[in-house]
Amino acid sequence: MSTSSKSRAKRRIAALEEELATMRQERGGKQRKTTFYVAQGRAIRRLVVLYHNLEHLIAENDRRYEFRSSVESTTEQDRAQRGYVECSRVLPWLHERLGDLEHEDMEDMLKKANYLKKGADAARGDDTSSLKELVATWLNQDFRPATLIKPNDKHLRGFASDICGGLLCPAEWDWADESVRAGIRNRTSEYIVSENSWPLFVYENYRVNCNNLEEGFLKSKLLVLAFKAIFTSPSSARETEGDGYGADILENSRRARRKSEQTKVKTCVASIINMKKVTPRAIAYVTCQVCFALSSVTSWRSVDGDFDYEVFWNNIVDFFEDVPGPVTRRKVDNLLEWWTR
Repeated sequence: MSTSSKSRAKRRIAALEEELATMRQERGGKQRKTTFYVAQGRAIRRLVVLYHNLEHLIAENDRRYEFRSSVESTTEQDRAQRGYVECSRVLPWLHERLGDLEHEDMEDMLKKANYLKKGADAARGDDTSSLKELVATWLNQDFRPATLIKPNDKHLRGFASDICGGLLCPAEWDWADESVRAGIRNRTSEYIVSENSWPLFVYENYRVNCNNLEEGFLKSKLLVLAFKAIFTSPSSARETEGDGYGADILENSRRARRKSEQTKVKTCVASIINMKKVTPRAIAYVTCQVCFALSSVTSWRSVDGDFDYEVFWNNIVDFFEDVPGPVTRRKVDNLLEWWTR
C-alpha cells in the first residue's frame, strides 16, 4: 500500500527525534553518575588519606582478608587498614560494592575510582587555593606586619618571612634567636627543618611548654580557623574570633540546615559528607594545608626541601590512632572532644 513522501518524511523525523531524546537521556544519566562519584570523592583527601589512592587501601584490606589471622603488618600497613575502615565509614556504598564485585565489573569500577580520585584532588586543590588567601588575611589581622603578606603571592612566605618563618619553626627552637633564623634560612646541618618536629603554628597561642610538648598541641587559633573555613564556611571561621574554642562542627552543621530550610544557601562541607564529629585524619589534613599555606611553595607537592608532607601527615594520624596505652588514649580522646565541642 503506497504512502505519500511527506508522511514518510514525517515518520523518519519523528523516529530520529525519539532516538535523539533517548541518547540525551542516556548521556544525562551518565553525567549524573559521574557527578555523583566526583562529589563523593571530595571527602577522600579531607577525611581518609591525603596522598595514597584508594587502591592502596583496598589492596591492604584484601591482603588481610585473604590471609586472615596469619597476617603480619607494618606500621604503614596498619595505617592503610585504618584508612580503609575510615573510607568504609565515609563511603559505605563502596565497601558494599567491592564485596559483590565480579570480574566483568572491574572496568566499570576502575572508571568510578578515577572519578573519585578526580573529586578528591579537586577538593584538595580548592582548599589549597582558598587557604592561600585566607591564611594571609588572618596573619595580617593578628600580627599586623609592617609589610603585609600578599594573599595572592607566596614567594615571600616560608622562612623568608619573619611571621611565617616563626610559625613554621620547630617548637623546640627559638625563632627570636638570630642564629636560629640564620641557620634555618641557610639550611645549616644544625638547623634542618624536617617533618619530625612539630612546628610552632600547631600550638595554642603559638607558644610551647618545652617541659610538656603536648600542652596546647593542635589547639592553635590558625588551625581552628582553617578547619572551619574548609568544613563549614569562611564566615564561620570569622566567628571563631569571639570564642576561640573548638571547631563546633555539629553546631555549624545544624545552623546550616536551619538556614537551608528558610532560604537557598550553600550547604557546608560537613553536612554534605555527613560529618558528625571531628576526626584525626581531618585534623591532619587541615594541619598539612595550613603548613603548605605558610610555606613559599607555589604548587602542591609531597616534599619541600627537607620537609616531607606525607610523613608529616602520617605523624599526626599516628599520634591519634597508634597510641601506646590507655593514658595516652585518654589524652587523645580529650583533644578530639575539645575539637568537636
